[in-house]
Amino acid sequence: MKYTIAVIPGDGIGPEVIAQAKKALNAIADVYNHTFIYKEALMGACSIDKTGNPLPNETLSICKKSDAILFGAIGHPKYDNDPTAKVRPEQGLLKLRKELGLFCNVRPVKAYDQLIANSPLKKEIIKGTDISIFRELTGGIYFGIKELSDDGQVAFDGCSYSVEEIERIAHLAFKEAQTRRKKLTLVDKANVLETSRLWRKTVTELAIQYPDVTLDFLFVDNAAMQLILNPKQFDVILTENLFGDIISDEASVIGGSIGLLASSSVGKGNALFEPIHGSFPQATGKDIANPLASILSAALLLKHLGLFIEANAIERAVEKSLVLGITTEDIKGKNSFSASTSKVGDFIADYIENQDESNLNFQNIYMGQSTII
Repeated sequence: MKYTIAVIPGDGIGPEVIAQAKKALNAIADVYNHTFIYKEALMGACSIDKTGNPLPNETLSICKKSDAILFGAIGHPKYDNDPTAKVRPEQGLLKLRKELGLFCNVRPVKAYDQLIANSPLKKEIIKGTDISIFRELTGGIYFGIKELSDDGQVAFDGCSYSVEEIERIAHLAFKEAQTRRKKLTLVDKANVLETSRLWRKTVTELAIQYPDVTLDFLFVDNAAMQLILNPKQFDVILTENLFGDIISDEASVIGGSIGLLASSSVGKGNALFEPIHGSFPQATGKDIANPLASILSAALLLKHLGLFIEANAIERAVEKSLVLGITTEDIKGKNSFSASTSKVGDFIADYIENQDESNLNFQNIYMGQSTII
């Protein structure tokens, strides 16, 4: 099969981790007889520097014509440290989400056995955690009316949601729960916010269509606490934009590294796949960034295309890299090699293309002691 993939490397470590995701996809193409046509495009700080626009029309056109979008990271300190900047990298991503109708962000959170020691939480608390977070992505306070008084002393951010916006993501979350452990938790603040009360009413009414899924509710402050106290209680979490942003980043520490968390943002006709980590400017160009989240984002992309066997091959390769300790410094264990970004990418590609080889041979390849023939 032939697929066109829009590739947006973005800022900071984005280009480095995207390069490793492409290695994995190229290996998949070789083994499973596919063709991936990459169309690179600009977005973010790099785009502002070159065009003055965080999201050029050309990038938007490339994305609309592609089967899927693979995205790296966005952001730069010169904008982060300047709150007065009128044009910002993040505006490009927000506009892309809105223009493509990417209303549903899905973030899988899994506690890998090999990384449990890296988590600040106790092993017995996090072992076995497997959560799928559904965050509404194109509504709420991020896209509401924003006002600042003439004297600069009062600011206002409006938050609104419609039944239609809530229903379309709730359907997806219920369907995901049906394929998992059949439990859906709505996270809101219905004791205070009118928008949350609409969320709760709408989702409750919709639950009738999914009688095999158990629906429960948590206020967002309690949900944040429960994620730390007992993350295994969660299966699928559904929530609005702002709460989802906070909850999903909190959940990232459960697995021991934000460097393994991939995400997908989907709409009716388009889908974007990205790691949830930022642009990490301190690591830019040093070949030390963890590429596994970007590689796992490529696996989510393959699932979106219906290539489930191929996606599973990438996921097995990531698991094998953790088992063998072929990892970057941020998740290095006692028996790890502390590999560079590019070496981890090389290993993932090697495993995909040579899945029947022994563990020992893979270690030798990493160490440069042998080659696969």
